[in-house]
Amino acid sequence: MEDCCRGSLLSLLPSLFLLLQLFLTPMSVSTEEFVVIGPSDPIVAMLGGDITLPCRVSPAMNVENMELRWFRSKFSEAVFIYQNQQEQREEQLAQYTGRTSLVKDFLIQGEAAVRIHNVQAFDNGLYTCFFRKGSFYEEASLELRVAGVGSGPQVHIQGPEEDGVRVVCMASGWFPKPQVQWRALSGEKFLTFSETHAQDPEGLFSVEAALVVRDSSSGNVTCSVLNPILGQKKGMAIFIPEPFFPQTSPWKPAFLVILTVLTLLLLGAAFYIKREHTTKCREMQEWEKLHREKEEDQQTKKEALKGRGKAGQRPRQARVAAAWRKARLYAGLASLATLSAVSVTLDPESAHPRLAVYDENTSVTWKDMTEGMEEETCSVLGHDGITSGCCYWEVEIRNGGKSDWVLGVCRGDVERKGWYVELPKKGFWVVGKYDDKFCALLETEVSLGKVPHRVGVFLDLKEGDVSFYNMADGSHMFSFSLASSSGTLFPYFRLKPGDVSLTICSVLGGPVETPVPLNNSPSLEELVSLSGQGFSSGSGVDAALPGAEAPLLLCSPEALSP
Repeated sequence: MEDCCRGSLLSLLPSLFLLLQLFLTPMSVSTEEFVVIGPSDPIVAMLGGDITLPCRVSPAMNVENMELRWFRSKFSEAVFIYQNQQEQREEQLAQYTGRTSLVKDFLIQGEAAVRIHNVQAFDNGLYTCFFRKGSFYEEASLELRVAGVGSGPQVHIQGPEEDGVRVVCMASGWFPKPQVQWRALSGEKFLTFSETHAQDPEGLFSVEAALVVRDSSSGNVTCSVLNPILGQKKGMAIFIPEPFFPQTSPWKPAFLVILTVLTLLLLGAAFYIKREHTTKCREMQEWEKLHREKEEDQQTKKEALKGRGKAGQRPRQARVAAAWRKARLYAGLASLATLSAVSVTLDPESAHPRLAVYDENTSVTWKDMTEGMEEETCSVLGHDGITSGCCYWEVEIRNGGKSDWVLGVCRGDVERKGWYVELPKKGFWVVGKYDDKFCALLETEVSLGKVPHRVGVFLDLKEGDVSFYNMADGSHMFSFSLASSSGTLFPYFRLKPGDVSLTICSVLGGPVETPVPLNNSPSLEELVSLSGQGFSSGSGVDAALPGAEAPLLLCSPEALSP
């Protein structure tokens, strides 16, 4: 039995030997590879002292025959080199010559460290330790923070300044840049003071901090200089006698009060004079406007009398009479008292995301100047729809000549997503600036001349039209005929990218001008023969009389029906 067991063991020996050889072979290869590990936390060194920068390899192995190198930002900026079991000085930086040495106590255990003697300010910063064996090498980084506490602060009174006393604190020989604190006798910090730093050729910092003490009850003030790395500080206190503070003259507050009152009086007088001048100018302009309208009415009568007696134009006579009645309803700002001025506000929910609605929902401008927005039409609607009657509102255009804009009315069911064209057949009755022209869109563009700064929109759902007026001079710009199936209409505003904004102006409670007497108007019989006068209207009305260029729409047009 023993012989049988012995024979079995002998037959297994070659297999065991082969397995042992397979295990030992990769281990012998792996001993050539290692990882270099440096300290994870910064190493703090005091100025003038010694400091050790350690590194080790893992797994632990003898590093006596390796090349060891400590360098700064570049491989060639060597702090210390150990090669062929001795120190190499050919590539060493000059400022480390004679100041470095290798700690050899634990080389066979895989630990190596370089010691820097007489630490200087320029030693502060990052280092790299490099270990190489044959063709394989690894490295690790470590940080050295140099700290030094310099001289104690010197504090002195420099003299009166403004309404207080200027105190200066100086200290030198600190590293890194120190922090300065000023405190009163009560321990309260002074937060406002000036501070300047400078570095000497050795890299050490000096600081000068100046404080203006305005409260004579502060008594002692203390200047403290703090090293941010070590947390150590030095301080010095100084007592400021009360006679050092400038004496406040009792006349100074009184003088300031008198100066303020005089300034307010001058501003009030200037405002009053300007307002009176503006009122007189406005009255003069209104008188000239009324005089001009009277002359135009007289000229209209003359032209109407010239055309009297022409026959065979009853349909045309009816259109002329209707146009004249509409023109007289719009005549002058005198009708403001009987006009239904609606308070229009914008609906932010209907605004395109690129538009900004502000000023209590009465203004809209462009908020996103991102390129590539030409493929979208960005618009916003009024908050409330209009279903009947006649009303008006005014819109002020800021920088209207710099970018495209559109205003008017549209149906509530129009499609406003993506890019679309604002035509009457699509439910839009608008005027605006397109490219470089101010025009209205029908099937083609109708040029309207100069870009206005303030536009009045006059909507008459009873008569079925919407008209636009230049509120700066009261001139009529364009009129559209509304479709019978227009339904609910909403104020409509559209912008393109640019520095332009539209603002709905308040017209409620404004000044009312003297009405133009209607008994001076020509009779219907005088109007019947009128012909050939152009009337800019999208409705196709082909005759109107001078005097129609005025901005207001009355609520009761029947009152003047012939």
